[in-house]
Amino acid sequence: MAEPHHLAQWYPTAAYLYILGLDALALAWEYLRRHPEYRLDWLRRHRRSDAAHRWGLRLLEDPALDARDAQPAWLPGSDAVVQLYPDADPPVDAEPFAFWRIPGHKQLLHDGKGLALIARSPGRCLRFALAPGLEDGMAVAHAYRSRGATHTPDTPAPMARPRPPPVALLELHTLQALDATLTGASLREVAEGLFGADAVAADWHADGELRARVRRLVRRGTALMRGGYRRLAQIDVPGKGRFAVDAKRP
Repeated sequence: MAEPHHLAQWYPTAAYLYILGLDALALAWEYLRRHPEYRLDWLRRHRRSDAAHRWGLRLLEDPALDARDAQPAWLPGSDAVVQLYPDADPPVDAEPFAFWRIPGHKQLLHDGKGLALIARSPGRCLRFALAPGLEDGMAVAHAYRSRGATHTPDTPAPMARPRPPPVALLELHTLQALDATLTGASLREVAEGLFGADAVAADWHADGELRARVRRLVRRGTALMRGGYRRLAQIDVPGKGRFAVDAKRP
């Protein structure tokens, strides 16, 4: 029997394995790009040049691109972005800015406000905002935003570390469940895709734990798509203040 069309897009869990290596900003993009209204704004982008700010972005990014290829230009506020400035009064042993010594595959882009640098390597993603006038070989000062202030970081990118495996697996299951419901799959079909037909046959009851777990995943994914992604990206929720939207974990 042919596989139902709505199962074909989300059913293979292997297609979601890249989620396990994403940091918080990349995960925020994965939830945002699934929002039906965001996708509509992308299609209308030539008529609505101001639409990006509604979503916490400086510029709209193509929702067809997953986090491995997309370069969303988030509005300022995330601790994951390290600010780099020329050091006007450096100590004698100051480290110079050395573009080619930054580890990983490097991408430079203009986010509508300034120059941004993203460096990816296995299990790690570094994000930098480069101040005007910063050149290779200059003494550099670096800082990151936190609660409206600017501080010197303890690590190059506080939120760019590999996510703990249980948390990463939760995100994988949440995104897979979200995709399934967006294509019209039932809760039982979601459970079979995530946990297998045998598990569903053995433990699918109206008040069973498996059904409750799938329901929580669907609720969590919907909440993150509809505004909770802002918590991951550490940007304000319009009209509600910083971190107002939160999606509880199952």
